[in-house]
Amino acid sequence: MIKLQSVSKTYKDGDQTVHAVNDVSLEVGAGDFVSVVGHSGSGKTTLLSLMGGLTKPQSGSVTIGGTEIWSLPDDDLSAFRNKNVNFIFQFASLVPTLTCLENVLLPTAFGKSGDGLVDYARTLLEMVGLKDKTNSYPSRLSGGQQRRVAIARAFINSPRVILADEPTGDLDETTESEIMEIFRKKCADGTTFVIVTHNSSLAAEAKSRYRMHAGRLERAS
Repeated sequence: MIKLQSVSKTYKDGDQTVHAVNDVSLEVGAGDFVSVVGHSGSGKTTLLSLMGGLTKPQSGSVTIGGTEIWSLPDDDLSAFRNKNVNFIFQFASLVPTLTCLENVLLPTAFGKSGDGLVDYARTLLEMVGLKDKTNSYPSRLSGGQQRRVAIARAFINSPRVILADEPTGDLDETTESEIMEIFRKKCADGTTFVIVTHNSSLAAEAKSRYRMHAGRLERAS
């Protein structure tokens, strides 16, 4: 499903060159659940951005479902990403002028259409425990509730791949457990998950576990 081959990304910090991702190779199969742990600044978030087509590597290749994504023109890459990959970012990043339902439906404005999407969006909100917040605006929600809307939004296009950056960071223990159960069910249905986190118990849920250090990726015990 996902294949990274000798991927590297560097940044300039004054006179210094920072190797955010340094010659990383990784293969993730369809329906796999992969976690990546590491300290802040180790390259975890950059790795997700490279994997999901948001940040272009200086070298190496990123292939999803047989498509080398960085060989695509910008418009085609955007369309491919919208259809195949979705993100759960470290912050909920909801649009404040849209209701919860409208925020969940937002990705469909850029591609997917059809009957049943509104009903499906309502089902996703119910799935994350926000059935009664359909018409609420983000300003009326707690941080944890906003995070759950963002998680529901990630599934609206039925993506093949979910890339998640600290997906349960704002959630209490009980809600985190409920969200992880949703992830497990989606994974069993064939969705591929790659999660970066500081949370060791969350990372332990994964079938395959990795550690990031100074831009290098290695198997975690």
